[in-house]
Amino acid sequence: MLSNYNADSNHKEYNFDVQKFDVQGIEQFLRSGKKEECRQVLEEFFAQVGEERLKSLMLRLYLTMDIYIIARTFTKELNISNDEFIKRFGTVEDISSKLVTTSSTFDYFLKMLEQCVSWRIAYSHDESNSIIKKAEEYILENFNKEDLSLKVVADAVNLSPTYFSSIFKRHSGTSFVDYLTQVRLNKAKELLCCTSMQVSEIAYEVGFKDYRYFSQIFKKVVGVSPREFKLNSNKA
Repeated sequence: MLSNYNADSNHKEYNFDVQKFDVQGIEQFLRSGKKEECRQVLEEFFAQVGEERLKSLMLRLYLTMDIYIIARTFTKELNISNDEFIKRFGTVEDISSKLVTTSSTFDYFLKMLEQCVSWRIAYSHDESNSIIKKAEEYILENFNKEDLSLKVVADAVNLSPTYFSSIFKRHSGTSFVDYLTQVRLNKAKELLCCTSMQVSEIAYEVGFKDYRYFSQIFKKVVGVSPREFKLNSNKA
């Protein structure tokens, strides 16, 4: 990694410390920024480097190499293949052909940032879907356990309770507690319809340790008490 060098452009000599340019800020942006912010972030980065310095092809090449490596390292984490990355951004040997002017360098960077952010968003969406699916399966298998909680399920999918709660609600459209309650009530309705079990037995069977609380929640959500539901089902 170079730390200092002289770059010549239009017969002028520019001395600069390339490490002062916030290339790592680009990496942070790739991990958390929004696609619509790419142009602004890049404009701010170019302004930081400075118009005069950017006239140096050697400096543009150095910065591009650094960002290319950052982008490739980041996209490997997203399982983007070398072939896919090279198809869009070329090989290291191709880079100089992208940097003929400051404008073409900007366009190359912008295309790279926008695509990497798009890949990250798509990956995050797929990853979240996979986590929620796993959580829902865990709930369906364990809904009858009295101690089933947000923390228990979050631990099962290796997430913090706070983060799990936020993505669960975003993907499911309901809170964890409401989702679990609905799963338990659906099973209770099935047992009320199709078995001779007592209401109190069903309450415990689906994970409620308090029979009265179960009846209260059932009536609030379903519109009738468990006993009324059972009677109506038997009549049908």
